[in-house]
Amino acid sequence: MDIAEVVKKSRVPASTLRFYEQRGLIRSNGRCGLRRQFSADVLEQLALIALGQAAGFSLDEIARMFAANGQPDIDRQLLAAKADELDQTIRQLTAMRDGLRHAAECPAPSHMQCPSFRRLLGFAAAGRVSGVKKTSTGLTPIPPNR
Repeated sequence: MDIAEVVKKSRVPASTLRFYEQRGLIRSNGRCGLRRQFSADVLEQLALIALGQAAGFSLDEIARMFAANGQPDIDRQLLAAKADELDQTIRQLTAMRDGLRHAAECPAPSHMQCPSFRRLLGFAAAGRVSGVKKTSTGLTPIPPNR
């Protein structure tokens, strides 16, 4: 399949295909005239690259998901570690969402009069907050992972 057909079927621009080939993520089978030729497997490889990117893997991490022959060889520990990382991100984003909702709905006349908001400002200024969690006493900062 030539590069134009891969572009059409995968919706990945030719420049990206050339970049992926340069990085060793995909391999062409050679050329027919000036056009690169690829095996049909390249579409599956491109789908795996897209999935890896959507999950937050770097291109270097994605490259390690392929064996020397270009077939998928995915490290399950790497997947588990990424899932743990996503869990942490979800917790932080959920906490930040809750803090924003509190700020939007806070009954204090101004945010600067809200004790929870003032406490969070202090922690944020000190670099000691990556999110917030709602507690019975208001909002509590979540310290960043270090």
